Amino acid sequence: MALLHLLQKLLFPYFWKDLWFLLKVVRCGIRIELYRRKGELVTVLDTFLSHAQKQPRKPFIVYEGDIYTYEDVDRRSSRVARAFLNHSALEKGDTVALLMSNEPDFVHVWFGLAKLGCVVAFLNSNIRSTSLLHCIRSCEPRALVVGADLLEAVEEILPSLPEGISVWAVKDSVPRGVISLKEKLSTASDKPVPRSHHVASNLKTPSLYIFTSGTTGLPKAAVITQLQALKGAAGLWAFGCTSDDIIYITLPLYHSSGAILGIGGCIELGATCVLKKKFSASQFWNDCKKYNVTVFQYIGEICRYLCKQPKREGEKDHQVRLAVGNGVRSDVWREFLDRFGNIKMCELYGATEGNICFMNHTGKIGAVGRTNFFYKLFFTFDLIKYDFQKDEPIRNEQGWCSHVKKGEPGLLISRVNEKNPFFGYVGNKKHTEKKLLCDVFKKGDVYFNTGDLMVQDHENFLYFHDRIGDTFRWKGENIATTEVADIIGMLDFIQESNVYGVVVPDCEGKTGMASITLKPNKSLDLEKVYEQVVTFLPAYACPRFLRIQEKMETTGTFKPKKFQLVQEGFSPLKISDPLYFMDNLKKTYVPLTKELYDQIMLGEIKL
Repeated sequence: MALLHLLQKLLFPYFWKDLWFLLKVVRCGIRIELYRRKGELVTVLDTFLSHAQKQPRKPFIVYEGDIYTYEDVDRRSSRVARAFLNHSALEKGDTVALLMSNEPDFVHVWFGLAKLGCVVAFLNSNIRSTSLLHCIRSCEPRALVVGADLLEAVEEILPSLPEGISVWAVKDSVPRGVISLKEKLSTASDKPVPRSHHVASNLKTPSLYIFTSGTTGLPKAAVITQLQALKGAAGLWAFGCTSDDIIYITLPLYHSSGAILGIGGCIELGATCVLKKKFSASQFWNDCKKYNVTVFQYIGEICRYLCKQPKREGEKDHQVRLAVGNGVRSDVWREFLDRFGNIKMCELYGATEGNICFMNHTGKIGAVGRTNFFYKLFFTFDLIKYDFQKDEPIRNEQGWCSHVKKGEPGLLISRVNEKNPFFGYVGNKKHTEKKLLCDVFKKGDVYFNTGDLMVQDHENFLYFHDRIGDTFRWKGENIATTEVADIIGMLDFIQESNVYGVVVPDCEGKTGMASITLKPNKSLDLEKVYEQVVTFLPAYACPRFLRIQEKMETTGTFKPKKFQLVQEGFSPLKISDPLYFMDNLKKTYVPLTKELYDQIMLGEIKL
């Protein structure tokens, strides 16, 4: 027995951790299947309502010192549902768009609409003008609910909204054409809404629409079914969180991480969450100590920002035991643990609309997850060879794709089948079709294209390598290069614009850079370029660097070439073309001198 145990440690060091995690995944699947066979389709909302009855006085949300119990949120959301029942023509299955910041009313409105059986479309609170209008039109809502602090953004596009959309604001005083939800709530009953309004007939029916940049163009609304929401909500439980945990959520609720993994995860556990309007590095640990936080959600940037804070005494004096999220670099991971103590980093990987996820249940530094024989029984995925110059998968003479060797980067693709379906996007079917690869290894097979390059090592750990094609990741957001290029291209002196991501030392992901050609006999107006991007793009999507070229090189299919531009970056030592840097103090782009370049490379200028 001792010899067997030693052999297991040497040859299969992760066997028991893998088995334990597998049993958790199987248990979750069995539970959902048993409910389905009994005809009892239990959704995330149903789980919340069950907690509201069993533990009504337990704190569910803590926000800026105020406590909202499960019963409080249940009653407030019922009041929202009653307000819409009394003053709108909303029906089960209708879509309602939600534009709100992180606050308790985000959850109240979300759950209130869910109680009516509505599909709620989360709008990114950073987008404005053209992008905001596009998102609203694409999900075809019957109503739009906006938070008080974001009403101004909606007022700008009010005249352009499609007919038939009623606009509701969580505010007392509202402009003409907008309904005050706050006023309607003051007279609405908090009597429970009959379950018949929201009971799910099928777990594959839409629950939410969450916008993602995807690989081309403007944001697309990914369909999140009741089943996907249930699976996502089980994430915290799978990593070992319990009902006694207090979870700190600083991520935006319009993203799947904050809403499904965070809020949904708390509901799955029956736990308490501390909700923050925006992440603050200076207040982070004070909040953790004040509210006895035991688990927090992160993206890589959050951990890096915390490590950049000035050191102070008692940094390990807290109760945080787990951190759940994605995108933290190995060096930041190590520094974070050395500085802030024995916190288990639970790194995961998943796309909002994807049909696959990985979870690093072992705590291996740098890995986003782990695969094994058992995992592949449930999730069929592959890493295939990719042509970076042509920006497409490599196919052999027979037209089939090829696997990469262990240790080599490959495009992550996931088999689409009945067990792991891909529900795609709302509206234009072409967007959904573009995310699928067909006839990959044999005729008729279909795979979801994640758009991510991954590496699998010899111990079967998986590591994120890079994004491909027309997207890059910055400040925790996926940036669609074509959307940024289109905005820049609206200027009358721009001939062509080619947008791509470039690496900046000590920063997560890549920051935006735009290569531009000018129309004949037109001159470059840097102030207008600055005004254009800050007006029509979220702050994280604005290109930090400009490169002015005489001619734009294209591929054989007339797409702008990016590979060489990405390799050259923004170094004035390598590039003879004029380069400019975004200066937010001067509200323009300024020449990128060698001195300025050195300051950026040394981290003296924050991006």
